[in-house]
Amino acid sequence: MSTNGKLKVGMYWAASCGGCDISLLEIGARILDLAQVADVAFWPCAADFKYKDVAAYPDGYLDVCFYNGSVRNSEQEELARLLRQKSKTLVAYGACACEGGIPALANYKSPKAIFQRVYHDNPSIDNPEGVEPQPNFETPFGTVHIPVFYPAVLRLRDIVEVDYELPGCPPQADRVWETIQAVVSGAVPARNQHVRVGCGQKTVCDECPLEKREVKITQFRRHHEYRPEPGWCLLEQGLLCMGPATRSGCGALCIKGGMPCEGCYGPAAAVEDQGAAIIGALGGLLDATTEERAQELISQITDPTGRFYRFTTASGMLKIHAQGGQS
Repeated sequence: MSTNGKLKVGMYWAASCGGCDISLLEIGARILDLAQVADVAFWPCAADFKYKDVAAYPDGYLDVCFYNGSVRNSEQEELARLLRQKSKTLVAYGACACEGGIPALANYKSPKAIFQRVYHDNPSIDNPEGVEPQPNFETPFGTVHIPVFYPAVLRLRDIVEVDYELPGCPPQADRVWETIQAVVSGAVPARNQHVRVGCGQKTVCDECPLEKREVKITQFRRHHEYRPEPGWCLLEQGLLCMGPATRSGCGALCIKGGMPCEGCYGPAAAVEDQGAAIIGALGGLLDATTEERAQELISQITDPTGRFYRFTTASGMLKIHAQGGQS
């Protein structure tokens, strides 16, 4: 805590879309309450902070740091290690930091395949000489260095010890505020082993207000092709909903808006692999008495890997194969 009695807080944006930084502002007018008890000591998205300024802080200077985004390159790993050193409490903030998130879907391709697509086969790029970014490049003015692109996207806890994980894409404002209050009040002690905060112990299905009629799925549909019947379970209507395999805490907001759960809060408390959990749940819900009928239904699911592991590729059981760089 600083000499003025206020907490020192930080927020860092790694491999992510920026939604987590915005979500911190979604606590609304309550941010004024936060400003009364805390000073921002590092938040590159909001102000011009330099890495050298953070490096000059004493160890443990930040009372709490929210690290959002996964680790895709060497710069993000360097900042993860630096912020761990400078923070009493380090929070993995959002789905990308907790489970790899959307960026980790790239783990199903090798770096070579990714570079081929981005810098050579991309229809919107003009690169006749086939130039690719290099970690070190000699110029007349000296050597230019850029971060090293890693073979796979990693979670924050793959790099450093994480005290708490706040899931969601992005975390919901009320859950964010609850976590901030816990930190400010001292109810969140430092140095725990990635304990989940801002979420429940059950599944999204337990929060879902829609009626479960206990009928079998006869067809899978995409949400832009079908207008669901109001008040009835979307999964039973054939809209692939990740609710049975996803941790509660979001308030089932997508479902209440007429959209199936995408699974951004990660696996439920007792679940190790979110994709395996939804596959198991579907096994008992399909209107199929033969293997052929089951295969017919499953073939209607577009991009099953991307659906089942959309936010948890870096945590799932497929991770080992993915990091092998399959192309």
